[in-house]
Amino acid sequence: MATSTSPRALAIPLAGFVAGAVVALLVGVFGTVHDPTLAGTTTFGFRTVIDMKVVLSVVIGVLAVLQLVGALWIYGRLGAAAPSWAGTAHRISGIVAVVLIVVVAYHCLWALGLETGTFAAGGSVPTRTVVHGVLGCVLIGAVVVKVVAVRSHSAPGWFLPVAGGLLFALIVAVVLTSAGWYIAANGWPGTGGYG
Repeated sequence: MATSTSPRALAIPLAGFVAGAVVALLVGVFGTVHDPTLAGTTTFGFRTVIDMKVVLSVVIGVLAVLQLVGALWIYGRLGAAAPSWAGTAHRISGIVAVVLIVVVAYHCLWALGLETGTFAAGGSVPTRTVVHGVLGCVLIGAVVVKVVAVRSHSAPGWFLPVAGGLLFALIVAVVLTSAGWYIAANGWPGTGGYG
């Protein structure tokens, strides 16, 4: 028997997705109109901003996998009961992941911008770079959707896992088109590559 969701209950997911889309669009617009600069960025002790972004992106990817496993464990999908500390650990690792996402996104947008078409020097922007940039903007919007899902206690039951799944998929795609590509092409940061 199928269950239906009342139109009123759908208002929360709809508002979350609209808010996420607006944020993603605004981040993309900012990325295209901002003149990229390294002023106002930091390396957090890494050799370059790129090195820092690669390492933090890998950490974000690991945290995303831990978030998925934690959610499955908490909701009883792993066949064993989650310990009492699992919910707290899940929330803390989620907060750390969001903070790191914001740090990396800021450095991407501020130092590199959202590049499409051709570079100022005349060369074409690689497809990977365009895809990564667009996915990164959508990822920030998905963070907004996930926050709405987590904070709403009257949303339909499907909203939180859908928002979490969307966010997880986007994190994987963004990490693979950035840190995954960089490590495959240049090795682990500090072992070569461009600087």
